[in-house]
Amino acid sequence: MPLILISGLVFGFGLGFSHMARPEVVIDFLTFTDLGLLFVMFGGSIVAGLAFWTLPAVRGAAPLTGRPYGRRLKSFDRNVLVGGSIFGVGWGLSGICPGAAYASLGVGNWPILYAIGGMFIGAYAQGVWRSRGSDADAGAVPSDD
Repeated sequence: MPLILISGLVFGFGLGFSHMARPEVVIDFLTFTDLGLLFVMFGGSIVAGLAFWTLPAVRGAAPLTGRPYGRRLKSFDRNVLVGGSIFGVGWGLSGICPGAAYASLGVGNWPILYAIGGMFIGAYAQGVWRSRGSDADAGAVPSDD
């Protein structure tokens, strides 16, 4: 657990230090006024890519869970398209993504609490919607077509 806390603190500090926890910076990126976010994302992609490439060779299992590293591929379907679209609209409207929203609180952006509240409501609504779909699937009788 301490490793997770330290990683979260480093991530949040990095977002705050790079000003990516400020919605106006993200909106400037989305309107092509300031492309600094590209450099932050590129730097993060390099670090993540190196970690995904080297960790399986150095250590065969995840340090916290002991499970072996592996790729989990998600097929591109309607749920991915709709969910990604909703995420993108929310990102554009609030100017912040979920991870950076919490870091934004750390830099004193209290109005972001509305966006965080919206994220929780949206996640709850999606959970209710998905559970209703699985309940209907569980009660369905397969046909002999």
